[in-house]
Amino acid sequence: MAAPEYVPSNPTDDPRSYRSPPRRPEPWLADRPAEMGDRGQPRSDRFGHQGPDQGYVLRLARQFDGKLHLAPDEHAEDAVAGCVAVALKRASLFGRAPVIHDLTVAFTIWGFLDEDPDPELVERRRRLFAEVRLPHHYGLQRAIADAVPDEVLRRPHTTLVEAHRADWRSLLEA
Repeated sequence: MAAPEYVPSNPTDDPRSYRSPPRRPEPWLADRPAEMGDRGQPRSDRFGHQGPDQGYVLRLARQFDGKLHLAPDEHAEDAVAGCVAVALKRASLFGRAPVIHDLTVAFTIWGFLDEDPDPELVERRRRLFAEVRLPHHYGLQRAIADAVPDEVLRRPHTTLVEAHRADWRSLLEA
């Protein structure tokens, strides 16, 4: 620790400097109960897709207020809840927090950014997205996210927009 100049010091003292801690010959192992080790995050049909800072997606979703094109029986809260699940899945595939492009991809795939979406897509999303904003419909949120294959979500967002215009069915599983 540094001392003011007026504090007397002994000129024969050996001032301390940094020293590395002693080397440990044995390797570190993830052997405590909460450590994942080589197993990684657990996966199951009800665990969703884990990733860092996932709550930030709700802040990003506010940027789409008033920009979604909804059919008469659709609600913006349902569209956001379902597409947030898709956006979080995409962000977790890249191992990062969600960004605006994840939501753009999700809303594009499901046709919420199209001014005149295909009636078949509207009917499909009307069935899937009905009341999905409610907490007890978590299974439906998972179904919406799982309907979009991983390999589709790994593509750049600009190519997904073009692919949706060409054939939206190619972006969703049957």
